[in-house]
Amino acid sequence: MPSKRILKKNVKKMVSDVIESAYDIQFFDAKKTDATEKLINEVADYNDEILNKISTSKSNADFKGLHDDIQERANDFYTKLNGLG
Repeated sequence: MPSKRILKKNVKKMVSDVIESAYDIQFFDAKKTDATEKLINEVADYNDEILNKISTSKSNADFKGLHDDIQERANDFYTKLNGLG
């Protein structure tokens, strides 16, 4: 069962990977700057939202739900990145 520390670590890694990849796309194709900026803002908003939920969760059931949400959103963000690249 994931702990708060592990969930926060996973979120931080996912967010940094998506943002780094978005900047790489911007570097190689300046025409996609608007789309990548929108994705970066979406990821940053999600980061704030999910970290708040992690901090306020108390039970193992909450952690399981958050873990599933993080996995789902990570897949969504990576799918959007693949569409841009």
